[in-house]
Amino acid sequence: MKNKISLIHGDGGKATNNLINNLFLKYFNNTVLNELNDSALLNINNKKIAYTTDSFVISPIFFNGGDIGKLSICGTVNDLAVSGAKPMYLSSSFIIEEGFSIENLEIIVKSMAETCKKANVQIVAGDTKVVPKGGADGIFINTSGIGFIYDNVNIKASNAEIGDIIIVNGTLGDHGIEIMCERNNLKFYGNLSSDCAPLNFLVGEMLDICPYIHVIRDATRGGLAAVLNEIAEASNISIELEENFIPIKEEVNDACEILGVDPLYLANEGKLCCFVPEKYAYAVLCKMKQHPLGINASIIGKVVAEDSAKVYMNTFIGGKKIIDMPSGYALPRIC
Repeated sequence: MKNKISLIHGDGGKATNNLINNLFLKYFNNTVLNELNDSALLNINNKKIAYTTDSFVISPIFFNGGDIGKLSICGTVNDLAVSGAKPMYLSSSFIIEEGFSIENLEIIVKSMAETCKKANVQIVAGDTKVVPKGGADGIFINTSGIGFIYDNVNIKASNAEIGDIIIVNGTLGDHGIEIMCERNNLKFYGNLSSDCAPLNFLVGEMLDICPYIHVIRDATRGGLAAVLNEIAEASNISIELEENFIPIKEEVNDACEILGVDPLYLANEGKLCCFVPEKYAYAVLCKMKQHPLGINASIIGKVVAEDSAKVYMNTFIGGKKIIDMPSGYALPRIC
C-alpha cells in the first residue's frame, strides 16, 4: 500500500498532511495555497475575499443532528467564517449514484436550503452528475463558497503568538462519536448528537468585540489535536493545554472510554478554537457565552515559548502528555 492511496490519507492527520505537502503543493505551488488556511485569502481590486471548497462523503448520510446536506453547508460556511470572512455565496455540486432515492435527495436538498437560510447565504451555482450503480456510495456533495473579509481582521494559522489564550466554543467530539455509534449501531445512554452548525454569526460577534484575534480554526477531521498541531507548526510556537478545562460531555467521554478513542482526535462540525491576545481573552469568552453556540465556551490553554513547535497537555494527575498529530484513522468518511 506504500504507493497507493488508503483511507488514512483522508483522516486529516499526518498522512493527509504528507500527501498535501509532498504531492499537491509540489505541483500547485503558489503563495496563497502555501499558507494552508481554511480558505484562500485573496485581494481582488482592493477587495479582500475568502474562497474555499470542500467535498462531503460522510457515511451514513443521515444521522442524529444532521445529514450530508446540512453538513455540506455548515462545513463551507464555517471555513469562510473562521478565516475572518462574512460568508455570502455558495456553489453546490452533486455526484449521485444511479438508483438513489429521489425522496432522500429531496430531504437532503431541503436540509441544505434550511441551513443556508439559517446562515444567511445563498447557493448561486451548481452541477449534477449521475454515475452508474456501484460508481459511488449513494451521494457525494461538493460545496464552494466566497465571502468578504471583515475590515481590520488578519486571521491566519501562522499568526499565533506567545501569550495567546486558546478558547473553544463548546464540547468536543460530539460529531465524531455520534457518527461512530450510528455507523456501528451502538447505543449509549444520554443524547449523542452531532454538533453540526453554522458558526458565522458567532464568529462575527467575536470579531465585533475583538478584531485582533490571531487565529480561528474549526476542528473538523483529526479533531482539536490536528488543528492545534497545524497551528503550532505554522506559527512555530508551542501550546500548553489544561485537561481540567477541556469541555467534553459526560456521555461522549464515557463512550470514548468504552470504545478506546480520544475525544481530542474526534471530528467536530460546530466547534472552533481561537487564539486571542491575553488582554482581550476574557471579553471574547464572555461574548461567546452569550451566543447559543458558545454557551459552553472555555479557555483551554495558552501559547508558550518552547524550543520546538509542539502541543502538550497538563493532565488531571499532574503529569504532561504530548498531543501529537493524528497518525491513523479513527473513522474514515467522517465528513
